[in-house]
Amino acid sequence: MKYIFIEFVRNKILLTTLSSWVIAQTLKVIIGVLATRKIDFRWFVGTGGMPSSHTAGASCLATSVGLVYGFDSVYFAIAASFALVVMFDAQGVRRATGRQARILNKIMDDIYWQGKIKEGRLRELIGHTPIEVIGGFILGVLIAWFVFGR
Repeated sequence: MKYIFIEFVRNKILLTTLSSWVIAQTLKVIIGVLATRKIDFRWFVGTGGMPSSHTAGASCLATSVGLVYGFDSVYFAIAASFALVVMFDAQGVRRATGRQARILNKIMDDIYWQGKIKEGRLRELIGHTPIEVIGGFILGVLIAWFVFGR
């Protein structure tokens, strides 16, 4: 069991990828505080916002693998394919879910004011705009390059 932990701690690609997620989430909190002048720690663990931490992690993983094993390796092909799916999902599917939540919340507001339903609101900020995904992509690539590109 102790060998598993030692191997985990020695996995520089994994630790760099996790670090990129933490950095992206921290940037979301900082940007949120600057924009709203209040602290909401839900930004640190929540979804949506600038930059996309999912994209930052996936692009950091792919770039790290490419820099370590080569951009012509099967490892990079797998990591890059995974990153593309994550970016598509972050910007497409999850964003559409957020739009649907916004519409459903409006419908529920109308019904609530008529006194026919007492349900809570749905979370609307689920996905990312294309700019948030691009921001996460750039952040992930830069972090990987900073760690492995020297």
